[in-house]
Amino acid sequence: MAKVLVFIDNPGNALKKSSLELLTLARSLGESVVALNGELHNEVTATFGEYGVSAVLRPSVQDLNDYLVAPKAAYLAAAAQGAGATIVLLDNSPEGKEVAARLGIRLNAGVITDVIGVDSDGTAHKSVLAGSYNTACKATTPVSVLTLKANNVTPEPAAAPSAPEVVTVDVPVGSTDAAARITAREQKVASGRPDLTDARIVVAGGRGLDGDFGPVEELADALGAAVGASRAATDAGWISHDAQVGQTGKTVSPQLYISAGISGAIQQKAGMQTAKVIVAINKDAESPVFEIADFGIVGDLFDVLPQATAEIKKRKG
Repeated sequence: MAKVLVFIDNPGNALKKSSLELLTLARSLGESVVALNGELHNEVTATFGEYGVSAVLRPSVQDLNDYLVAPKAAYLAAAAQGAGATIVLLDNSPEGKEVAARLGIRLNAGVITDVIGVDSDGTAHKSVLAGSYNTACKATTPVSVLTLKANNVTPEPAAAPSAPEVVTVDVPVGSTDAAARITAREQKVASGRPDLTDARIVVAGGRGLDGDFGPVEELADALGAAVGASRAATDAGWISHDAQVGQTGKTVSPQLYISAGISGAIQQKAGMQTAKVIVAINKDAESPVFEIADFGIVGDLFDVLPQATAEIKKRKG
């Protein structure tokens, strides 16, 4: 049976949905082993058992978070070699993809990013060229490194829970790996909304909002959704750049994506076209976004969004 190493970085008191997706996928491919960076809380240990993890690896050094990604790649390389893993799974975040690239060099492994599914034989599936094509690819190296897009695997606990063994991994952090050190951090103000890349519902606004994200935020809060934006909106300073969805922003794959006042240019499609259901709202009936939308509303978003928000609140009581 193949051994699959899953990297989970700083889970806190509970695992994110994207981490549960990684554990579910790993179990379908073989024996799952977790390489953890951060505190191992009792709730997280219990979740690992529920998802059939056979072992939890922890680094011998506790300061990996004080540096950039190079020491994490060194830790994962040692963990993969020690566990005899043939597949390494990471999340598809910018840092996850950078760690994957460095790990691929260390292990001489094939690296496949933006994965939306993996077959039992290790064949990875991707959505490419702004979602216009689905491709299948497989690394020919003994070890493959894959980063999984969120919201493409349904989290499912194992039929029989496990009692994972906790093992310490010696981390060979060289001077080059530790050359750059993080000297300060600033806590981001919490919005109370779900993380954009993990959210099951995303409400995104663009140039058509003319600087007023109020209707988008109100609908998002009514739906329990994340707020996204086009590059035009973030470049204009109407919302922070970490809300940007698209080719030069974040890639999302929610169950429902609501696009309000966004034209749907190819750069925007690249970040959201794998959403399961796309609803577009735009005054221009010829807008490119309607070509990929499952449902379209031709109308003024400042009329449509408040009505939708009021109806959702009414139905929720």
